[in-house]
Amino acid sequence: MPEAADHLGPGEPAGDGLTVGRTAELVGVSVRTLHHWDSLGLVRPSARTWAGYRLYGRTDIARLQQVLVYRELGMGLERIGGMLDASDADVAEQLRDQRDLLADRIARLQAMKSAVEQMMEVETMGKKLTPEQQAEVLGSNWDPKWHYEAEERWGGTDEWAESEARKAQMDRSDWERVKEEAEALEADLAGAFRSGTTPGSEEANDLAERHRASIGQWFEASHAKHVLIARGYTEDPRFREHYDARETGLAAWLREAVEANARAHGVDPDSAEWE
Repeated sequence: MPEAADHLGPGEPAGDGLTVGRTAELVGVSVRTLHHWDSLGLVRPSARTWAGYRLYGRTDIARLQQVLVYRELGMGLERIGGMLDASDADVAEQLRDQRDLLADRIARLQAMKSAVEQMMEVETMGKKLTPEQQAEVLGSNWDPKWHYEAEERWGGTDEWAESEARKAQMDRSDWERVKEEAEALEADLAGAFRSGTTPGSEEANDLAERHRASIGQWFEASHAKHVLIARGYTEDPRFREHYDARETGLAAWLREAVEANARAHGVDPDSAEWE
């Protein structure tokens, strides 16, 4: 049906519904998008005029608003459709839940905005150390190219922006502190491994939390993220060599300790996702 047919003709009443064109204007999407969602069965107009023009009723508009909110949260259309069709919850309750999700997202974006502004301020002051200067402080175990590899892989993520914002506020003494704390943590990890500390024990969990906190100084590190990061300690030869240089087998032990600690906090390592 051509787009012109999505608007009522002169004098034709809309009844209790809205035409496709008018609905598109009100919700802020294109007519083409509404046609696409209709073809997917995601949101279909539930009524028609006597001339056959499609009309969106109040329930249809409410469903459209739900789709728009879920899209804003980054969900795919297939997942959105499944959520809407599988749930019998009251629409108002769903909207309240969505409002809470959006509030969390807004709070996180506000925090990111603040971090970027701080980064801009520090850049203006010329305080930030280059990756090469960071390596000079951190010592021979740090390779400046790792920074550029990480940027190429993670440069578009919120975590990277947050990390760079925090680094931008650090001077040489801050980096020296980071090095000292990392040395102390790794020495304690190696000592626990040598003494036969079992992953999942109170001591191992405390060390895993210290390790998670060391990552958390750069970006918010949930237990699930910690699990995914720890996988690299055994799967990436450079990480494995770094930890095993202290004690052979330390990389694998640390991964086990992180996973056991995650379980203690209600996270299944086998199904952990970056969230």
